[in-house]
Amino acid sequence: MYKYFVQPILNKYNQTLIGYELLLKQKTENGWRPPASFTDIPPKIVAGLLFETTSQLKLKIGSLSLNLNRSQMINPDIVAALLAAQDQLRPVRIKIEITEEKTDASITNQQLIPILRQFSDHGMEISLDDVGSGRNLLAQIKQLLPYAHEIKFALQNFDGTIHDPLMQAEVIFWRNFADQHRLRFILEGIENQDDDELVDDMKIDLRQGYYYGKPHPLAV
Repeated sequence: MYKYFVQPILNKYNQTLIGYELLLKQKTENGWRPPASFTDIPPKIVAGLLFETTSQLKLKIGSLSLNLNRSQMINPDIVAALLAAQDQLRPVRIKIEITEEKTDASITNQQLIPILRQFSDHGMEISLDDVGSGRNLLAQIKQLLPYAHEIKFALQNFDGTIHDPLMQAEVIFWRNFADQHRLRFILEGIENQDDDELVDDMKIDLRQGYYYGKPHPLAV
């Protein structure tokens, strides 16, 4: 059994909710957990859950963010489901977050670009998730920048914390990189008030993390 959990994304400076990220989880003996392999989930299940979840949220927020790995990005059934979901949701926008997850298939940027164009032409947005880690290192994402609207840096992908000067330097690099390319920058993985206050000093307005709200299922 699978279910989408939602986590808020907010603008800290004006205290507004700008959207939700949808996080797919699987029910196990140990509770709800991220699936071992997102690629193995049948596209029809993903599509059905997407319609079910988005129909409950479309009157509440301006955007919904959905994680896809590269294998899912080129799956025609998933692409068709997302395009149909965007039609259903207007004027709410679907944002596709391209994750750093390594998949079995070696999928190139050139294979992704036509899909990104198709999403963009349909009024959707592209987010480069987990920048600086996995498959989303700087060299790998440069070709995708013309099609992107935002980048996200996930503190939880690294051993250090935001209080580590080396981690702060990495965050500032990506914050400045986003500014230079006129992209939104979202910092995720903020866990507590100390993190929040430090990020205030770094002039980062868009944030996500347990401090602002843990992923939770929607009330039925």
